[in-house]
Amino acid sequence: MRQKLELHPNSTAAAVAHIEAEFTRLPSSILTLRYLVTGSIDELALPPPLAIQRADELWRHTCLEVFLRAHSGDAYMEFNFAPSRQWASYHFDGYRSGMRNAKEVGPPEIGVNATATTFELSVSLTLGDLPDLPGDVPWEIGLSAVIEQKDGSKSYWALSHPSGKPDFHHSDCFALQIPAALRP
Repeated sequence: MRQKLELHPNSTAAAVAHIEAEFTRLPSSILTLRYLVTGSIDELALPPPLAIQRADELWRHTCLEVFLRAHSGDAYMEFNFAPSRQWASYHFDGYRSGMRNAKEVGPPEIGVNATATTFELSVSLTLGDLPDLPGDVPWEIGLSAVIEQKDGSKSYWALSHPSGKPDFHHSDCFALQIPAALRP
């Protein structure tokens, strides 16, 4: 399902015209994501791709994110993906509380492609049977992006924003529901 991300009202994005994200939840506990950034890509701070590796604090620079929680719960997971192909995964017990690395999540497949007018990042993430994300219930999803320009300015994008400063962890950002995975 393809969705348009909205620019936070307090952000400016001189180099980015728009961002779209799409996702698919497969029965085999795989989540696929594709982010498409359109604009003057040469003006963005995009590090070159490296070997896929786990890293923290990716949100400090250009980072594409997904937040997932079971429809009926407070616990959620955060996944970060950088243009460098670095990635991170975290569990939270509730709103910004109980944060810990989700060590049971293995490395995703991450692809990057850039032209003068588009930047694309695609991810295939195997989630398995995570206690916070049971496969047989609907999930709520938040798709978001932090985009850094070469001049150091940042813009914040999400499906929906709460009032005030950008906060992708806020429940308003979990704007869509993904049905339970159908087993074959």
